[in-house]
Amino acid sequence: MDIIFIFILGLIAGSFLNSAIYRLEVKKTIIFSRSICPKCGKALKWYELIPLISFIIQKGRCRGCRNKIALQYPLVELSTAILFILFYYQLRIANHELDFKNLFVIFYHFLLVCFLVIIFVYDLKHHIIPDRVIYPAIVFVFIHWLLIVGFDFHTLLAVLISGGLFFGLFFFSQGKWMGFGDVELAIFMGIVLGWPDILIALFLSFVFGAIVGLFLIFLGRKTLKSQIPFGPFLCFSTIATLLFNGYMSTIIHTLF
Repeated sequence: MDIIFIFILGLIAGSFLNSAIYRLEVKKTIIFSRSICPKCGKALKWYELIPLISFIIQKGRCRGCRNKIALQYPLVELSTAILFILFYYQLRIANHELDFKNLFVIFYHFLLVCFLVIIFVYDLKHHIIPDRVIYPAIVFVFIHWLLIVGFDFHTLLAVLISGGLFFGLFFFSQGKWMGFGDVELAIFMGIVLGWPDILIALFLSFVFGAIVGLFLIFLGRKTLKSQIPFGPFLCFSTIATLLFNGYMSTIIHTLF
């Protein structure tokens, strides 16, 4: 029964994230604006906003203008729901009792997923990490680190390494290799992952970035001079490290 509840909660969260991404794009307030069709501007009814189900019933089209609804909407909803389930069961396995403390940990990871999904999609679409998302994200995890986890030099080391590496790439390339948003995202990753998990995440992000970049060049979609947003790889590697850090640590130690 809990898997159904978490799945529905993830779909609802994903629907909100889609709205947040659109409102960031058109520079509207995230919380208090009504949901509209991006194509015709029609205000959407409640039955047009049911996550995933409305998309299926309407056959992927707006009821008003009949324009196609971007696949981003069902994909974000479904991906968020799946990630909620994965984190929920990972944390339930690690902590058998579902007390208030463990519920707080689960909720904390759900919020991390929400921040990372928004950044992933927005940077993929617009090649920029929005300040209105990354700044609250950093403040949120920083407060969690100080008040809940407790200050420790291992996390500080992770922040200095990740933030310093990306600031160096940004500074010496004058923003051509990395944007400053990537520096901020690297700081966020350092606080979230700590030491030595930040090394796993950075390793994964560069490996996946290289693989995808070469694949796009092979397909003719990109050239060696093309810019590819790096934020999605950082977000993906952060989530992967949070979920599978134990397995990946074993693999990396085996290889190296």
